[in-house]
Amino acid sequence: MSDDRPVGELLREWRRRRKLSQLELAIQADVSSRHVSFVETGRTTPSSAMVLHLAEHLAVPLRERNRLLVAAGHAPVFRQTSLDAPDMSRVRVALEQVVQAHSPYPAVAVDRRWNLLLANDPFNLFLDSVDRKLRTAPINLMRLALHPDGGLEICNLAQVRGYLLPRLAHQAAVTGDPELHLLHDELVAYGPIGFPAPDPSEIALPIRLRHRGAELAFLTTVTTFGAAFDITLDEIAIETYLPADPRTAEYFRTGGGRGTYAAGRRSTRPGPPTG
Repeated sequence: MSDDRPVGELLREWRRRRKLSQLELAIQADVSSRHVSFVETGRTTPSSAMVLHLAEHLAVPLRERNRLLVAAGHAPVFRQTSLDAPDMSRVRVALEQVVQAHSPYPAVAVDRRWNLLLANDPFNLFLDSVDRKLRTAPINLMRLALHPDGGLEICNLAQVRGYLLPRLAHQAAVTGDPELHLLHDELVAYGPIGFPAPDPSEIALPIRLRHRGAELAFLTTVTTFGAAFDITLDEIAIETYLPADPRTAEYFRTGGGRGTYAAGRRSTRPGPPTG
C-alpha cells in the first residue's frame, strides 16, 4: 500500500476491502454518510480522532492506522518496538513463558508474515528433516509446511493445504499486506488446493506427520493478543500443537518428540520493522 496516497483513497480501499457501502460504514460509525463521502473524496480532511474512529470500525490493523494518520497530516499514535528492545523485556519474557509452558508439546510465536520468532524445544521435531534453505532465518511456518522440497512428511498434506491456503488468502486480503499476497501466490504455485474448504465448525487444523517411523497426529490452535497497543505485539501470534490421540501424547511424554535440530529458545530474532 503506497504511503503517498490521500487518506480518503486509503479509507475507501479499506471500506471496500470490508465489503461495506458508505452508508453501512456511516451507520456503524454513527456518522453521516455525507461526511464519509466528503472524507473519501478529499473534500474534508478528517481529524485524527475521526481517522481512528473510522479505522476502528473498519478493523484496520494498527500498522495501517498509523499510515492513515500520516496520510491525513497527523502524527502516528501506535508505537512499534523491536521485541529485543529493553522496553519489551516483560513482553518477551511473557511470550517465552507461554511458549515454554506448552512443553512437552510443540509451540511457537510467529510474526504477521508467519516468520518464526520463538520456539520451544519440542518444536525441533518439525525441523529435523527440513531442507537447510528453509531453516535459514527467518523460518517461515507456511513455507515450512507446504514447500514440496521441505522434507516434512505430512500424511494429510492435501487437507493441510486446503486449510492453510484459504486462511492465508483471507489474511492477505484482510490486512492488505503485499508480502502475504506474494507468499500465497508462491505456495499456490506448488500445487492446487485439491481439498474441500474446511467445515466452519472445525476449530483447529488437524496435522498428521511421520517422525522417526512414528505417525503423529496434532490439532493446532492460534492465539493472538486482542488488546495490544504496540504494533509488534499486535502482530504476534502463538501457535500450539496439541496431541490429537493418546499415541502422540505418549510419544512426547516419553521423549520421542525431541528433535535433533537445535532451534534453541529463540529460534530467530525479529528483524527491523517492515512496511
